[in-house]
Amino acid sequence: MQWYLAKLVYRIACDKRDHPAEFDEQIRLIEAEDDLHAFQKARLIGEKEGEIEMHGIGTVIAWKFVDVCELHKLDRLIDGAEMYSQIRIQENADAYIRDTRKKALFLFDHAVDRFTGTY
Repeated sequence: MQWYLAKLVYRIACDKRDHPAEFDEQIRLIEAEDDLHAFQKARLIGEKEGEIEMHGIGTVIAWKFVDVCELHKLDRLIDGAEMYSQIRIQENADAYIRDTRKKALFLFDHAVDRFTGTY
């Protein structure tokens, strides 16, 4: 088994429409056999946790999973390695989602190629 860092992207959906699109980018630690399994496992985590809703002061906020846009194999665990979650505000939500999904497709294709030995 190997360790990977995967970046999962969620769109933060708020029932109040008067603000720009917000995205939560999370770095997750994944243990998997290879790139393909790491990518698939990260997607499963994202989908499983992607419908969280919070209610407060008359507002509903939901995290909607977009996709996995980065995957990094860790050759060794390093003491003090940084992992983070970042909220992004984007003026063009559709472009951000499209770019995230393009990155996910590239990662998936590359992982399949490595898994099948066709890279």
